[in-house]
Amino acid sequence: MKKAILATKIGMSQVFDENGVLTPVTVLQAGPCVVTQVKTVEKDGYAAVQVGYVDTREKLINKAEKGVFDKAGVSYKKFVREFKLDNAEEYNVKDEIKADVFEAGEKIDATAIAKGKGFQGAIKRHGQSRGPMAHGSKYHRHAGSNGACSDPSKVFKGKKMPGHMGAKQITIQNLEIVRVDAENNLLLVKGAVPGPKKALVTIKESVKVAR
Repeated sequence: MKKAILATKIGMSQVFDENGVLTPVTVLQAGPCVVTQVKTVEKDGYAAVQVGYVDTREKLINKAEKGVFDKAGVSYKKFVREFKLDNAEEYNVKDEIKADVFEAGEKIDATAIAKGKGFQGAIKRHGQSRGPMAHGSKYHRHAGSNGACSDPSKVFKGKKMPGHMGAKQITIQNLEIVRVDAENNLLLVKGAVPGPKKALVTIKESVKVAR
């Protein structure tokens, strides 16, 4: 992996190409991210780049983070992440990573925390079918039988049942970058990206090649 950046999800829109074909896109505010630390094999045992994103106040960070920012000589950041880049040694502290590291047509992987939907039934959570809606029916949106009686005398682990939905990390692979606005640090990504508006999204160079 040679490219990665932190972004904020702005929302969804649509764009037209030169042939007039409409494409739904997710607009991401990508960077600028500042390099706060460069990890080396000699000192840390592995090569990586630590970056900070979104300015914040001093009172909202802990002493360990404050020490890293003060040593690097950069402003305090709300989000700090590490990327194990193949070319990590090419970066220096205070370098900025902006949206222009990516180009239109590139494939990326987007990671974010999905929208939390609370406690949901089996129909919404797992896409199960409902029961008969007639008056004589004893269940409508219930999940149905959870298991047999004497054999196996239990509900198998992992059975799809009602419960907490969303609010977990989701990664969507092989998304295509439709357009890059380097001046405003915007990435327009084809299709949907996980997370609500204003969510932190990690954008990485795709690890798989779509066929």
